[in-house]
Amino acid sequence: MKHRTAVLLALVLLLPLLVACGKTVGETIDDATITTRVKTALLNDPDVGGLRIDVDTSRGLVTLSGIVRSQAEEARAVALARKTPGVVDVKSTLQVKQ
Repeated sequence: MKHRTAVLLALVLLLPLLVACGKTVGETIDDATITTRVKTALLNDPDVGGLRIDVDTSRGLVTLSGIVRSQAEEARAVALARKTPGVVDVKSTLQVKQ
């Protein structure tokens, strides 16, 4: 009975990951890892306001959104995201606000 309960609980917890956006569990975990790595790189860079930039990843495609102070900051954020392992491409919807 305990085994059956454990399996049922595991299915209940993993099912949303299996059907989320049509991605596999592995893809979901990979995307979460990529998002974390990109966000960490943005936060660690003194030329980028990482707290003002949101990072979303889907199948290796990273989308950066939010507000930056300059075109140079946007370019730096995109460059940091591009050199992150696992990133397939980067889309920027960052807005420059002065």
